[in-house]
Amino acid sequence: MMDKKDSLIIDSLKENSRKSVKELAKELGMPRTTVFDRIKKLETDGFIKKYTIVPDYEKLNLGTTSMVLITYDYKSGIDQNEVAKQIAKIPGVEEVYIITGTFDIIIKVRGENLKKIGETILDRVRGIRGVAATLSCLVFRTVKE
Repeated sequence: MMDKKDSLIIDSLKENSRKSVKELAKELGMPRTTVFDRIKKLETDGFIKKYTIVPDYEKLNLGTTSMVLITYDYKSGIDQNEVAKQIAKIPGVEEVYIITGTFDIIIKVRGENLKKIGETILDRVRGIRGVAATLSCLVFRTVKE
């Protein structure tokens, strides 16, 4: 069970997962040993799964992003979860979610430019059995990730 102090630790680590225990303790006004013990318990209990980075996609030449809404073909004979897993293996596909509503799956695709994104969607995503249709939405600006 998490409490308010655990939530503060997680919120701070979400902002910068490289903060040291000493920095966290000072920021949150807690003893270092308390912060260290709480982080270890949060990791052990599965509240913290991993630590990661936020790359500069422009510098990596992956500055174009598209959200793609996918309609699943229920008559395809392939399970929707399997379709999502196959999509997740495609280079350039960053995120895959099975959703409710008019569409069945939403993915985030990154690429060098619109042409590369189009190739990923047209040549790879639409080629997967179980994908009935796609609707692509180009991202103009990322406000929060």
